[in-house]
Amino acid sequence: MLETRDLTLHYGGSRILNGVSIEARTGEVTCIMGTNGVGKTSLMKAIAGTHPRSGGEITLDGQSLGRLPAHRLAQMGIGYVPQGRMIFPLLTVRENLETGLACLPRGERVVPDRIFEMFPVLKQMQNRRGGDLSGGQQQQLAIGRALVTRPKLLLMDEPTEGIQPNIIQLIGSVISQLRSEGEMAIVLVEQYFDFAFDLADRFYVLSRGATVFSAEKAGTTRDAVQSAFSLQS
Repeated sequence: MLETRDLTLHYGGSRILNGVSIEARTGEVTCIMGTNGVGKTSLMKAIAGTHPRSGGEITLDGQSLGRLPAHRLAQMGIGYVPQGRMIFPLLTVRENLETGLACLPRGERVVPDRIFEMFPVLKQMQNRRGGDLSGGQQQQLAIGRALVTRPKLLLMDEPTEGIQPNIIQLIGSVISQLRSEGEMAIVLVEQYFDFAFDLADRFYVLSRGATVFSAEKAGTTRDAVQSAFSLQS
């Protein structure tokens, strides 16, 4: 579903990504691991189109994405759950979800019931303002908003950050459900090792903007992945 080749990205004069190549397959969870500042979020922004890459190529479902803006990439099937959630605090929960509908054809602009089935709290609080929700509730809202777009590729940037354990468990169950349905590829940026290892089918560890370890879960061991991750910590 997704392939990046030799991706580079700059912020001003600083080079953040140094030729990153990854792939993510439909029906799998691909985990991007590494400590703060190694380029994980920059990689997500480059794929989602929210920050222009400097070089390299991105293909989605075999089609080169060129340098399309974020709204066009959303229309092509890239859903993005950004780090920090970035919900609209003054809009209600339902209004936040409805912002995700803008990239769909007019006849499909309906919030699916399954969003409320996955995250019951959103149904209970759909008339509350987003800024009134707890951190865990806002994270559920951010994931729900991305799923409203009916993505082929779902990018999730540290969904467990600052979240209580029961919500982490819920988010893990939702990711497992989405993978088992086999309709999308999921790219998960994560520093919580146990959460990442349990969910992932494929691993990439970044250091200083470059890939220093990559493996499929079936062809590696927990110790090998943890060792690669720990060397960058």
